Amino acid sequence: MTQDELKKAVGWAALKYVQPGTIVGVGTGTTAAHFIDALGTMKHQIDGAVSSSEASSAKLKALGIPLLDLNSVDSLDIYVDGADEINSHMQMIKGGGAALTREKIISAVARRFICIADASKQVDVLGRFPLPVEVIPMARSYVARELVKLGGLPEYRQGVVTDNGNIILDVRNLQILDAVALEDKINALPGVVTVGLFARRGADVALIGTPEGVKVIE
Repeated sequence: MTQDELKKAVGWAALKYVQPGTIVGVGTGTTAAHFIDALGTMKHQIDGAVSSSEASSAKLKALGIPLLDLNSVDSLDIYVDGADEINSHMQMIKGGGAALTREKIISAVARRFICIADASKQVDVLGRFPLPVEVIPMARSYVARELVKLGGLPEYRQGVVTDNGNIILDVRNLQILDAVALEDKINALPGVVTVGLFARRGADVALIGTPEGVKVIE
C-alpha cells in the first residue's frame, strides 16, 4: 500500500468513533483530509464540526458539513487529527501544517483525541521531525536564541503565516526524552503562542495504518 492509501485507511477507520448527534473536532493535514471525506458520508447524522484550520474549514463547507465556532460549543466528544510523530506514550509532535495552536485548543476541549497516522509516524523518541513552535513575529529572534539554549537548532519557516497571523520556527537537533518538561519550558517563553508538543494532552486512541491493516492502540 502507498503512504496515501495508509492515510486513507486510518481516516476512514476513525469514522466508527463518530456518534450520531454529536459535534466532531476535525484536524488539519493530508490524513485529516481523508477523515473529512469519510465524515461527509454521515453529515446528516452529526450536529456539525469544529475545524482547526481555514483549509479544513473550506473542505468541510464544500462537503456540506455544518461548521461551528468553538466558542459556541461546551464540549466535543472527539477530536480526530493526524500527527507528524507519535511515541508509545501517545505523545505527539504536530504542526507540520502550521495549525498547531488551533489543534491544541480543540484537543483540550475534546473528551477523546483520536490520532490517525501511518506507521512511518511511530517513533521511540520524539524529535526526528523538526519541532514546530508558533511565535508572535516580533519575538522571533529572541525565541530562537532561547531555543538554542535548550539544545535546538531553530529555523524560520519561510513564507508561512499561520491562520493566527504568526510565524513558525522549526526546531531540529532535539531528542525529546521528557516531552512534558520541554513543552512547559517552551510554552513559558514570552512570545511563544504554543509549541507543537502534544504531551500534556496526548492521544487517547491511535489508529496506525500498516500494510497489514489498521492497528488500534488505546
